[in-house]
Amino acid sequence: MACALLVTGYLGFVGSVSLLLPLAIALVWLGLTAWGAFDMRLGYFGKTYWRGNRQELQHIALTFDDGPTPYTHKVLALLKKYNMQATFFCIGKQLEEHPEIAVSIFENGHQIGNHSYSHSKQIGFFGLKNMLEEITHTDQIIKKVCNTTTSIYRPPFGVTNPTIARATKQLDKEVIGWSIRSLDTVIKEESSILKRIIPRLKPGAIVLLHDTSESTANLLEQLLIYMERKKLKSVTVDELLKK
Repeated sequence: MACALLVTGYLGFVGSVSLLLPLAIALVWLGLTAWGAFDMRLGYFGKTYWRGNRQELQHIALTFDDGPTPYTHKVLALLKKYNMQATFFCIGKQLEEHPEIAVSIFENGHQIGNHSYSHSKQIGFFGLKNMLEEITHTDQIIKKVCNTTTSIYRPPFGVTNPTIARATKQLDKEVIGWSIRSLDTVIKEESSILKRIIPRLKPGAIVLLHDTSESTANLLEQLLIYMERKKLKSVTVDELLKK
């Protein structure tokens, strides 16, 4: 009788483990997938460039998302004042609205990257057809406005998934992330934003900023003064990633 109970208990335990194991594996997979979707540095869905490899150079890359906007003028003036180059990941709609600013970006020697056409909050749920249209339409606008092409793409919100990976691979785009996220669209105090950036600012860093507000334009000069003092030079993403 005792043996029968032990066997029954053992079989019940094994059965429970058999049921729980797939569930545990599924939960771990979901967790990793969610993490990979929002942390581009993992390269979970495909190759992502988020920092430069040539640490011996005093180079970093300042990048500005979501423009062009009227605030871009001040950003460009400051970059020129301190002899720095940057990369601007432009939204297609913004390029249509401010083509003359896009031309100014390009003519001042900065790099233009693709940041989708709409920057929709639902872009992570787009199918392959719509995702391809988001990127190719913006490429067409960049070509029309600036008479140039771009091989780099930064996903809105830094979200990646299998569809975005397929689209960028199909269009031969290099996906660009960042090593320093300034949170300049969330944090209001300029000093707090600088405190996020400066301790992490090392050779090879890619810094995410936005040319969409007065506060970012204001703090930029303080950041450039610090970089000049530390002999750090901002270059384009292409230059930073050059082998």
